[in-house]
Amino acid sequence: MTPVNLGLPVYASEDVGNLRGTESFPKAARHELKNRQLRDNLHNATHTIRAKRAEVVDEKDDWQALRTAGSEIKRDVMARMPELLEQFEESVTERGGIVHWARDAVEANEIVTRLVQETGETDIIKVKSMATQEIGLNEALEEAGIHAQETDLAELIVQLADDMPSHILVPAIHRNRNEIREIFLDGIPDVDPNLSNNPPELAEAARVFLREQFMKAKVAISGANFGIAETGTVTVVESEGNGRMCLTMPETLITVMGIEKLLPKFEDLEVFLQLLPRSSTGERMNPYTSLWTGVTEGDGPQTFHIVLLDNGRTAALGDAIGREALKCIRCSACLNICPVYERTGGHAYGSTYPGPIGAILSPQLTGMDSAKDPNASLPYASSLCGACYEVCPVKIDIPSALLELRQRKVTEHRPPVEGKIFSAMAMMMGNRALWNRAVRAAFTARLLGARTGGYIPSLPSFLSGWTDARDTPVPPKHSFRTKWDKGEVDLDTERDNQIPSKINGLDGR
Repeated sequence: MTPVNLGLPVYASEDVGNLRGTESFPKAARHELKNRQLRDNLHNATHTIRAKRAEVVDEKDDWQALRTAGSEIKRDVMARMPELLEQFEESVTERGGIVHWARDAVEANEIVTRLVQETGETDIIKVKSMATQEIGLNEALEEAGIHAQETDLAELIVQLADDMPSHILVPAIHRNRNEIREIFLDGIPDVDPNLSNNPPELAEAARVFLREQFMKAKVAISGANFGIAETGTVTVVESEGNGRMCLTMPETLITVMGIEKLLPKFEDLEVFLQLLPRSSTGERMNPYTSLWTGVTEGDGPQTFHIVLLDNGRTAALGDAIGREALKCIRCSACLNICPVYERTGGHAYGSTYPGPIGAILSPQLTGMDSAKDPNASLPYASSLCGACYEVCPVKIDIPSALLELRQRKVTEHRPPVEGKIFSAMAMMMGNRALWNRAVRAAFTARLLGARTGGYIPSLPSFLSGWTDARDTPVPPKHSFRTKWDKGEVDLDTERDNQIPSKINGLDGR
């Protein structure tokens, strides 16, 4: 089948499945911040993962060279996407696989549903997959009378709780062992009613339940970490072995792969199989790295389908920020280092892809249609500390991308009140006399902090949003220009006062 019109921004935002949330990040985050247990869970998990990551990264003297190589390989993929996709299709087909092209979530779900129905099965098993979560595949299959059983432990927890994932790598990061025990008691048939919250016991309960699913399933669905254009090889890396069971035991395997997951050559895996495990789980190598190429008689699934998913990706390819965002290898390192994500969790983002990468990827895939669009608030879900760029294994400059998206939002959907304020400020800054008068007038704001130790606890009207979560220092007695004119400025002291203290997490790694 001929690939769709790749490389051109041809698909509208309404075509891209269930990515779009219904509530802005500030509103959703305010709700999540009230959950103390959530914050404790996130703090413990993210700090543990990033400490492990830092340790194994420090072992690599060529880590920065690996990051550069990974970035350049992915940029090459974005530049040659149509050519590489055609090569990949040819390679898969030559080795007995069947390639399907899906323009959007609806088409992808229809293809997978049809393929499952053709087998006559109504119960299937799944490997953890962000792509299938993105398109809402489980829900689409359920409507067709097909139950898709998640086999990743964290995804199983989320599924049994009728919950949503909150992390790219660890979907149930927002749950603790007590909550998981209750979920298993309610959701796993015939589980021991005396089940404790001891992690080995919880894991064993899941293992017993899932082993039965593995043994009887004839159809499995997976995502893909990488697809090799040169050979048609597909790769899945995971830590539990459930993926290996799904990829080898069923008779039919259906893989849903975003078109950006391509690598040109098999040897490129050498770079990414060093970058991904260290950045994601803090491991030198994933415990299970599964590679398969088409169909092999008598070994593994005898029918292999792969669905190449666009779902807004060609639109993103037509944009500089979009191309950078599509380099993402879903390691989640940016989530684990982000001070905003650590406090709000993934649900606040209203997207399949939370955290810093989600803040740029979701607007690229689904657009920012209006100032009230939930995606329009995501570029502001950041302190711009830069930690996410420092840990990104493929050097995605997320802070710069967030700033650019903020600029686009303001340009395309200028806020009525703020727009007038900043227009007035621009006029004052362009006129020295007006600016000097405005600075002198600003000194009167010192009166607001006269009884509170030099801080303004609450600003009036629409400005109150700024002081809802912080105090505002009162203006100084004299402006810098006044002090300069009086010869009272010590440049060395002023410079030292402007150097920020070391940001936690930015230690050169």
